[in-house]
Amino acid sequence: MISAWVLAKMAYNVISIVAGLTFFYVTSQSAKPVKKQQLEESISLIINFILFIWVGKILLNIGIFVTDPLAVLAYPSDSYAFYAAVLLLLVNVVFKVRRKHLNISPLLSALVPIFLGSAFVYEFIDVVVNGNALSWGHLGLLLIVAVMFLAINERKPAVIVAGNVFAIWSAGQFLLTCLLPYSTLYGYIVARWFLIVVFIISVTVLIYNNRKRVRS
Repeated sequence: MISAWVLAKMAYNVISIVAGLTFFYVTSQSAKPVKKQQLEESISLIINFILFIWVGKILLNIGIFVTDPLAVLAYPSDSYAFYAAVLLLLVNVVFKVRRKHLNISPLLSALVPIFLGSAFVYEFIDVVVNGNALSWGHLGLLLIVAVMFLAINERKPAVIVAGNVFAIWSAGQFLLTCLLPYSTLYGYIVARWFLIVVFIISVTVLIYNNRKRVRS
């Protein structure tokens, strides 16, 4: 049963990621060479994120992994492995920005629509295939945020767009956790503290950039 569940989840993830990449490619107004470079960098980060989930799962179950590694590898990842992967991905991005002088704006211009497109399709699959009525709330929230993204994407800097998107998404998700038994993201139950952290970071980025624009 677990193996069948894992295979189904992997299929959902692949379909969702492809949908997210397609959403970015269709909505982006950048030239094709630029979009190709953004896609390559985004796919690299997505692969790293998937690997980080496995790393997080191993680190969080290191005692069991030493004695019985297959028991850890065969078991589905939990929310804590997802949180660990998010943290490791942020560290990876910061490292690339600081050490390799990666321009964050083109990266955010790709990652934001990829996130919205992939998350929306994942929730849609969860509703249609699995009949999960609880996913309707997140599905509606993602639709609202996606419409907002399309409205401001070409008129605002990428950092501002990302800050607005994740601030509204995290606030909406937090509200859903108050109305529903739980709220999920890519099949992982999302804790309120995680949403609060995302909201605080997003608002901080918006305030910092607003003050930076005023000073300049």
